[in-house]
Parts: sequence; structure tokens; C-alpha cells
Amino acid sequence: MVKDMIFATIIAFAIAAILGPVTIPFLRKLKIGQTVREEGLESHYKKNGTPTMGGIMIIIAVLVSSLIFVRNYPTTYPILFLTVGFGLVGFLDDYIKVVKKRSMGLRSWQKMGMQFLITGAFCFYTMKVQNWDLAMKVPFANGVVIDFKWATIPMMFLVILGTDTGTNFTDGLDGLASSVTAVIAAFFALAAIRFNNPVAPICGAVLGGLFGFLLFNAHPAKVFMGDTGALALGGFVAGTAYALQMPLFILIVGVIYLIEVLSVMLQVSFFKITHGKRIFKMAPIHHHFEKCGWSETMVVTIFSIVTILFCMIAWLGVW
Repeated sequence: MVKDMIFATIIAFAIAAILGPVTIPFLRKLKIGQTVREEGLESHYKKNGTPTMGGIMIIIAVLVSSLIFVRNYPTTYPILFLTVGFGLVGFLDDYIKVVKKRSMGLRSWQKMGMQFLITGAFCFYTMKVQNWDLAMKVPFANGVVIDFKWATIPMMFLVILGTDTGTNFTDGLDGLASSVTAVIAAFFALAAIRFNNPVAPICGAVLGGLFGFLLFNAHPAKVFMGDTGALALGGFVAGTAYALQMPLFILIVGVIYLIEVLSVMLQVSFFKITHGKRIFKMAPIHHHFEKCGWSETMVVTIFSIVTILFCMIAWLGVW
């Protein structure tokens, strides 16, 4: 399994690295470029026109690399389904925004409806077909698990959709979502090896795909992943966590996702309650730090370091 994981990582990295010089000019030719909001940061205006929907590169790299090994590891099927399914929702959203020129993309009820359907299918398949044990390991509790019984399915919807929202909010700076999720993928890969769980190869595939994508997404980004990539990554993180019985660990390893979501919720709520006042200079919180004078690379570096530290803390909770 470890050998397969290593090969999956290398193959996915190679595919993403090869796809970059082909995909980016193609997206430019189709004029699939990012449009920066007028109320956004002035420093981001220069990003107008940068190709988006680059998450296609990650999805293809992960899919091809995983399928080479998936026949040996059927546990990978639901994770791939959730990853690609959410990626398709993001693709439709991006397509409507940049090709159909409808700034809001999919309507909220359309986007949420599709995510609910995909999550429901994932729940059914894992529970009825693959018979996954959905009891959750409790961090720092010496292998103790908690069974939510009747609340298991509502909890799955909360975890999956919440994680997906977190990855989406985190995707706002060059290399931010890619770097943070790469660290989380590495954590889950090590956890899979620790528990002898067959999801290690897909963790390696995502890690390799993200490394390959970062060749073009690191500051200054030549391509953005868009919702295509961000939603796909959220599906991967949530699906893998459930395969490992580790959804509660997302609160630790995905601390950046959590902070990003909370910053938006607090900002919106406070704005409505106080009729116009704000807690942060701008939300999600990575933009607040930019407004405070931090450079993009500084924010990405610090957020990645925080993720590494929290993954190390979570690792202590595995044993």
C-alpha cells in the first residue's frame, strides 16, 4: 500500500505538471479569466483575466492516478465520487460565471441542491453498499469511538457540506487552498498508513496533484483552481475523513477552513446586527490580514505553518 501511495503521488504530480502548459493557454484562448470584485483589494486587480477553472488539472491528475490502483482498493470509490461530484458542481458554477458571464454563477438553491444530492448518494453508498463503520474516532481518547446513532446522517451532511464551504472560502489567495489542503492530504496519508487503511493511494494522488498544480498556482499565480478545484478538495477531505473514521479530526487539521468560515459568519452577522459595522477589515479572514499589510506570500506561508502545527497536534491525538 505504501508503494502504491508513492507511485500515485508521483504519477499525479507528473500529470498535473504536464497538464499545466497545455491547459493554461487553452483556458486563456477560451477567455476563461478571473474577474476581481470591484470592492476587493486593489492589489488583486492585476489578477483580472488570470485563467480560472484550473481545478480541472487537479481532478484529472487525481482521477487518472487513483484509477490505476482503485481496482485493488474499492474503499476509494466513494471518495472519488465525492471529489469528482463536487468538482463538477464547481465546474458548472465557474462555467456560468466566466463563460455565460453571470457573476453569481449557479443560484444558491441550485448549488446547494446538487451538493445535497451528491452527499445523499455518498451516504447511501457508504452505509448500504460498502457498510462503512461511521462511528467517529475521538481525538486524544486512546482509540475511543463515538456512534451518533440517529444523528449519523445529519452529522454527515453537516461535516461534508461544512468542509466543502471551508475549502471554498480558503481559496482566495495564490496557493492558499492548495498549500493548506496538501498538508491535510499528507496527514491523512500518514493516518491511512498508521491504520492500514486502503485510502492511502488517493491521499497520495491528491498530494501529488496539488504539488503539480502549485507549480502554476504559487504566487504570482498563472492559473486559479476556481470552485472546480476548491469544491473537489472539500469532497476529498470530508470523504477521506469518513473512510478513516476521523471526521472530528477535521476540526483540528482543518483549523484554517474553520477560521475562514467563522470569519465570514461573524462578519455577516455583526454587519446585520450593528447595521453596517464590521469586525474584520474584510472577510474571509485572509483578506483581513492583507488589509493589515501582510503580503499574499506571508499569509499563505503562515496559514500553511499553522496547518502543519495543528496536523502535528492531531497526530498526537491519533495514538
